[in-house]
Amino acid sequence: MDLNLDLIFRIVGVGLIIAFMNIVLKKSEREDFCLYLNIGGAIVILAMLASELANLFETLKTVFGFE
Repeated sequence: MDLNLDLIFRIVGVGLIIAFMNIVLKKSEREDFCLYLNIGGAIVILAMLASELANLFETLKTVFGFE
């Protein structure tokens, strides 16, 4: 099984940036933008994971014989 540490570090980096920006927005009394920031972060991470999810589904189709 291929463990892609680069992808994991990029996800952790995005998470840290989002967490820091949430703290800054809450301190500046802009809680309304925190929700948009979290949704945007989730979309960015899902876009980063799209190819890995496609590989997972192809492997599952092969294992269970759905081809």
